[in-house]
Amino acid sequence: MRISFTLVAIRGRRNPFFVFKGAYRVKLLEDRIKKDGQVLPGDVLKINSFLNHQVDPELMMAIGDEFARLFKDAGITKVLTCEASGIAPSVMAAYKLGVPMVFARKKKPSTLNDAIYWADVFSYTKKVNNKICVEKKFLSKDDTVLILDDFVAHGEAVKGMVQIAQDAGCKIAGVGAVVAKTFQGGSDWINEQGLHFEALANIDSFKDGQVHFLGED
Repeated sequence: MRISFTLVAIRGRRNPFFVFKGAYRVKLLEDRIKKDGQVLPGDVLKINSFLNHQVDPELMMAIGDEFARLFKDAGITKVLTCEASGIAPSVMAAYKLGVPMVFARKKKPSTLNDAIYWADVFSYTKKVNNKICVEKKFLSKDDTVLILDDFVAHGEAVKGMVQIAQDAGCKIAGVGAVVAKTFQGGSDWINEQGLHFEALANIDSFKDGQVHFLGED
């Protein structure tokens, strides 16, 4: 089997960092989840050492590369995500695709005018309802958007972003997730909408307090 790879030189490092394509980027992510992820009560996965709080830029670049590869022929004009954890992988994907990244805000800043799209999003982790918003000037019927999120579990954030994109008249090229918990319904909902869905790490269960990926022996 021929292995193709991209060589990325990280400034300030003596040795270059290799980012492998396709399955190798997915393996890189899965290995990091296994190594640093913590399974908490209530089927919660804590990966704040490289994505949700502290961010590993090398891994985010690899993730951005992979999303760009998966959606490179979709005619994307904007990447849409939700603050805050979706921003790091989304800006890398947008950079590789050569398009702007727009993130939905969870609170309306005083500087934002009233020309905005709103959607309601329920957080199962925090048990609160949030309203997310995007200023109307950043999305239009001329846009083809890629919706990205860090996690898809119940899919509430994605549902809100789909609503905003539809309200703006955008074409939705697809939905991407860094991690999907396939047993909590969000992945099924996206597929039921007929949307192209790509999750880089698909978790099947947290049996015995361990992360088990879909398709693992």
